Amino acid sequence: MMNNLKRVHGVRTTRNINGLHGVHIARRALSILASAALLTSLAACGNQKSSSSSATTSSNQTSATNKADDKNLTPMSFMLDWTPNTNHVGVYVAQKLGYYQQAGLKLTILPTAQTGAETAIESGVANVGFTTLSNVAAVNASGSHLHFVYDLTQKQVARWCSLKARKDITSPKDFSGKTFVTFGSAEQTAVLKQMIRHDGGKPDFKTVTVGTSTFQTLTSGKGDFGGFYETWEGVQSRLDGPALNCFIAGDYGVPGNPDQLGFAVSSTWEKAHSKQVKAFVQATARGYQYALKNPDKAASILLEATRSSALDPKLTKASMKDIVAGKYWGDASGKTDVTAAQQYINFLADNNVYRGIAQDAKVKDVDAAAHPQASTLATNDYVA
Repeated sequence: MMNNLKRVHGVRTTRNINGLHGVHIARRALSILASAALLTSLAACGNQKSSSSSATTSSNQTSATNKADDKNLTPMSFMLDWTPNTNHVGVYVAQKLGYYQQAGLKLTILPTAQTGAETAIESGVANVGFTTLSNVAAVNASGSHLHFVYDLTQKQVARWCSLKARKDITSPKDFSGKTFVTFGSAEQTAVLKQMIRHDGGKPDFKTVTVGTSTFQTLTSGKGDFGGFYETWEGVQSRLDGPALNCFIAGDYGVPGNPDQLGFAVSSTWEKAHSKQVKAFVQATARGYQYALKNPDKAASILLEATRSSALDPKLTKASMKDIVAGKYWGDASGKTDVTAAQQYINFLADNNVYRGIAQDAKVKDVDAAAHPQASTLATNDYVA
């Protein structure tokens, strides 16, 4: 199932710990045995069974100022989509400031699984996972049942960029005939072809698989353009170089909001735990709202809680300032703009993105799976 999903047009989370590329997955393939072993080991946390390994992970990943009696708290687990970064800051803030405890929850933050957060929450390894609405649509097209419950990103944050030194690339039409640095997905292809076509170019380009990072693949000359996140790679580019020349999909004919990042749960688990979901969503929203009001303090909380990830303090703090200045999270209430979501989903459906996934997964009703509905994929029932 997950082999068909290559993450938000390439831009969402395959970040290394120094943020060298924010491209959203291309997870390295593991053998079936290794994947099964990983899921088994993580399942103890997802199902709230205690083990020495999960306790170690929890103590290393999270901290809380209030030491409430654990017996009075409901265990809950949250899985990252990649290494910790500013997309996750609200969770760490809510953990540090005791918002989850106040909501009656004992949250365990899990490192991402190689198979992805979506697979983890579908299988019960984690209760909640960080993902995108377009990923939820793609996963569900293959037969899963995930539900998007909190939309963090309210503006387009993905950028399609070449090195600024490339004087032969001044707009998306110049991507025509060039080489795209990618992890590969039908979604990426649809977005880029639309941008090139809208700008008056011929929607044909070559691809190359990203190496150590998208930045390095571009500077090596093996690729000509790639996908980045404004609030991480864009910031890094301005701090340390290389300079980029970037374009936004919405400016070139891609409708709706392609970049709705947030949290999803399994619909099956949700039915039996709706109060728990609401408590988590509202406590987490408090964390993100605190981060918007106190970006430097929030960055410090993230850095302290994730010391083993070796995040760059300068980049992390600058990223938070960029998020606030650009109003990328809105008011961080978490409400999903269903209209904008449906516009983008329809665009992908018109380009047969979901049909291909459904056919590969051999679902019973391919036509239904090929046309996802944002109103059923996402809910605003839990936001304040």
